[in-house]
Amino acid sequence: MKKLTHFDDHGKAIMVDVSKKDETLREATACGSIFMKPETFRLIIDKKISKGDVLGAARIAGIMGAKRTPDIIPLCHPLAITSVQVDFSPVRGKSRIDIRATVKIKGKTGAEMEAFTAVAVAALTIYDMCKAVDRGMTISDIHLKEKSGGKSGRFIWEGTTKPKK
Repeated sequence: MKKLTHFDDHGKAIMVDVSKKDETLREATACGSIFMKPETFRLIIDKKISKGDVLGAARIAGIMGAKRTPDIIPLCHPLAITSVQVDFSPVRGKSRIDIRATVKIKGKTGAEMEAFTAVAVAALTIYDMCKAVDRGMTISDIHLKEKSGGKSGRFIWEGTTKPKK
């Protein structure tokens, strides 16, 4: 069994020491979705939400979220991010907007948390801008889609992880 790296031998939380690790190119992509009423979906797509361009604001918020990850996730290292891309895929028949964030760095630790944060903050921004018309929106399925670089190499998500019975 792998050892948890964010705890010392006495069970105290620590920031992992990455000083001896090599810098490598690292990339992480996270995805998630926000579900809403069909009427809300149409308002977003038609850019008729009174607060403005929902997806434009959510894109900027996601990028800002990635950059601020170590400020809100206690044991994350500050990273010199080289690229953040946040994209949206509206799914008309399901009144869902899929969110995908890719973060790139050259560093000593991965960018997974930054990609997760970008997706979460983008989804929360969509919720915030649309809550006046739909408080029943649901944010779900945030997961790591892919990562590369570092000692652990490449990871590609192969589908829903469910507990074995």
